[in-house]
Amino acid sequence: MEFDDFTLAASTADLGEEPAARAHADCVEFRMDLADDPLDALDAYSGELPILATNRATWEGGEAPEEGRLADLRTAAEHPSVEAIDIELAVVEEPKGRETVAHAHEHDATVVVSVHDFEATPDQEQLERLLARAAGAGDVGKLAVTAHDADDTLALLAATRALTREGARVATMAMGDAGSHTRAVAPVYGSKIGYAPVDPANATAPGQYDLETLRGLVEALR
Repeated sequence: MEFDDFTLAASTADLGEEPAARAHADCVEFRMDLADDPLDALDAYSGELPILATNRATWEGGEAPEEGRLADLRTAAEHPSVEAIDIELAVVEEPKGRETVAHAHEHDATVVVSVHDFEATPDQEQLERLLARAAGAGDVGKLAVTAHDADDTLALLAATRALTREGARVATMAMGDAGSHTRAVAPVYGSKIGYAPVDPANATAPGQYDLETLRGLVEALR
């Protein structure tokens, strides 16, 4: 996956949901950290949609124990259906993280480098710096923040547009009620990846739309 155009990812910890995602999703974000025996699940996968593998650290909102986390992500990158992986910016800026990025590239997997802020939205200047660092460390820079008001969402959208105009591939969204609309609007400003659960009851982040709704909104606005 090159993410040159908008890509809608069906976020799930259960690859058995993949058939239900095909009508609206372009890929599956497999949340390895939320799955039982994720490597076994990958070995058994025979779905049609390519996989973006995420093994999120506990310190960035996930549930993966630190021991073996990157090794499992590297193993996932070797799977033929895994066309992209997601790794945190803080990790990529360390040797083991850079090794994981290189390993993914060796197996033709795109690397999404992500940053999450579950408390607030930094100012626009800081947002642009974070996005530039993330995009420069991988193939796509992903930034998810928590919006408390319209000013937060405007700052995120402006940063998205600024980095896109500079030629960076970015994926942005604001979590929470105040920012939920950015999941549909950010692609207008250049965001390359959207995330939605197959079943709204299984949302993996606050403010997510279901797949069908997000696909319809993005298509209507672009």
